[in-house]
Amino acid sequence: MKENHKINNLNRTKIVATVGPASGSVAVLEQMIINGCSVFRINFSHGSHESHGESIANIRQAAKNLGQNVSILGDLQGPKIRIGAIKGDSIDLSVGQELLLDSDIADEDGSLDGVSYLCDTLAESCGPGRILMLDDGRVQLEVTSVNGNAISTKVIAGTKLSSRKGLNLKGGGLAEDALTPKDIKDMAFAAKQNLDYMCVSFPSKAQDMLDARAKLDEIDCSTKLIAKLERAEVVESEAVIDEMINSCDGVMVARGDLAVEVGFESVTSYQKQIVARSRKLNKPVIVATQMMESMIDSPVPTRAEVSDVANAVFDYADAVMLSAETAVGDYPIEVIQTVYDVIIATEEHALTQVSKHRVETEFEYVDESIAMASMYLANHFKAVKAIVCLTESGSTALWMSRIKTHLPLVAMSPKEATLNGVALYKGVRPAHLPHNSERNSQLEDVIKYVGNAVELKKGDYVAITYGDVVGVDGHTNTLKLLQVS
Repeated sequence: MKENHKINNLNRTKIVATVGPASGSVAVLEQMIINGCSVFRINFSHGSHESHGESIANIRQAAKNLGQNVSILGDLQGPKIRIGAIKGDSIDLSVGQELLLDSDIADEDGSLDGVSYLCDTLAESCGPGRILMLDDGRVQLEVTSVNGNAISTKVIAGTKLSSRKGLNLKGGGLAEDALTPKDIKDMAFAAKQNLDYMCVSFPSKAQDMLDARAKLDEIDCSTKLIAKLERAEVVESEAVIDEMINSCDGVMVARGDLAVEVGFESVTSYQKQIVARSRKLNKPVIVATQMMESMIDSPVPTRAEVSDVANAVFDYADAVMLSAETAVGDYPIEVIQTVYDVIIATEEHALTQVSKHRVETEFEYVDESIAMASMYLANHFKAVKAIVCLTESGSTALWMSRIKTHLPLVAMSPKEATLNGVALYKGVRPAHLPHNSERNSQLEDVIKYVGNAVELKKGDYVAITYGDVVGVDGHTNTLKLLQVS
């Protein structure tokens, strides 16, 4: 086993990297982990189960080589609506021009006379005056009439339309099922691979997430579910946002399609609202899309991208996600280093370290109360240099991670699945603790094993939480201060 490099990574905001041709080798994955990445995304919109299985195996091998715990997140494609192919691959457009979209046109026969689309409910979901956004909003069409599957439109923005581009209905309202037959097959594959998280794309209501959970329960899969918030319907009010957050194990602010549906000018406000509500409701939240887009083919980011990452840190997101930057970009390791540096610089600011969150809140559970008490103690007693929770399920670590602190949070467990899962949580560092039925002897070893995750000096204090009942979830009931001797 190689030297444990985790002690050198101080970022509390986690980095999620999409794995692809540019980053699928064990050697590159190791460098990404060493430089601050702790969550890897498998994008089921591209590739085969065979290639994904190889990537997953390589991720686990890289983590094992470095003695690390990392999360693996599978991202389902969902009902991504696209137009068909266009003869010659593209057509030129002009504002005011009429363009027909018709699912009865052959898939390969798109032209100025009309373009096909694949969506059973598009025609019934839109009417005159609705705006169709194609190619992430680069082309905008206003619906003038609908006749069966034929949707007549006029161009109101855009000069060129290429084959197979995505299509959204501005303002939302497409009545497509969140889980497609392909998604269900991918879920079964992900279940066999024991992925830590699974993202559901384009859910339009909380029930979609509950249905996804039921599908996983049918195949005896406990993988945690993350809702990608990218439809206008799921952000129409704070109550709806809360329903979405409460329906699953975490959420992703999927800013690409969300911006197309609600308008680019509104997406930042929704991001801040979603992150704040997720923190309030005890759920991890990922901010995604174009975080470092220019670094796909540039070794340095734009200043706007640096600010974008920093703002996600200030918002107190659990993680920021890279997509094409690490999947197919020219600089997969450099972009991780860059995001890490931005996170570290931002987290030096006092706004990311001091918290009054829940000071006046009544707690519902014993383990939640212990978690909150430990954070208050650690943030107000300067001799405490680390906060440690011995955890079976990871729930105590999740509660702790909702509170701002400059201190490392160490989640210690004998369960690999728990350690992998908490790798997504804000500020939490996983550390393996061998199972021991005698709690007192286990506590004697805590300092030793904490040293694998953080640096401690003689005289430092560690705040530690644990349960009297070993091996049972939800029984954290003790907070103790240990001093390094």
